[in-house]
Amino acid sequence: MATNRRLVFSNGYIYHVFNRGIDRRTIFTGIREYSRAQELIQFYKHSETPIRYSKFLQLPNSLKEDVSRELNKNESQVDILAYCLMPNHFHFMLQQKIDRGIPIFVSNFTNAYTRYFNTKHERIGPIFEGIFKAVLVESDEQFIHLSRYIHLNPVVSSVINESDLNKYKWSSYPEYISILKGNAISNRDLVMSMFESTKHYEKFVLDHVEYGKKLELIKHLTLE
Repeated sequence: MATNRRLVFSNGYIYHVFNRGIDRRTIFTGIREYSRAQELIQFYKHSETPIRYSKFLQLPNSLKEDVSRELNKNESQVDILAYCLMPNHFHFMLQQKIDRGIPIFVSNFTNAYTRYFNTKHERIGPIFEGIFKAVLVESDEQFIHLSRYIHLNPVVSSVINESDLNKYKWSSYPEYISILKGNAISNRDLVMSMFESTKHYEKFVLDHVEYGKKLELIKHLTLE
């Protein structure tokens, strides 16, 4: 599957969107940065955001509630079907809902996070590796395997052990298996419509762990 900077994003279609830190640097260094990224994802998935998220945080609570109500009235520009934040990269599975929804969402998210990161670390310049990469999802098989690939990323990359996957808060996997309660970021309905139950999806993911680790090892060997 080739990525293409000239890829045209069409409404209703699903794409694998990803990028990593410039020079493979760590872009999420701790809990607060992961949490801020999730807040930005939740905020900027809406179309027509009236103010920057940093300005939103400075509002009194009553005005925050007003802005939140307005955002929830607006159509989302993307449906986030699955996602995973890793120490030096991110993955999204996105369905575009409105024209240019995906590039606008990713631009808003990465620009806002870069401003936050640079302010916190007293630096200037980009933190992501150029324009994001995207691949069109062309079949149901590719679709469900992509969700599994995204959710297994922390395990196959040796960030966590398999036993801790359901506790990895920086992905949509806990939302999928109903561990994480509250205001979900992802819309799991499309993926879960292809499985009989949450347990069946969990088995689908975990049965692939060893194969995923082998693929990751081969990938590293071929890049050296």
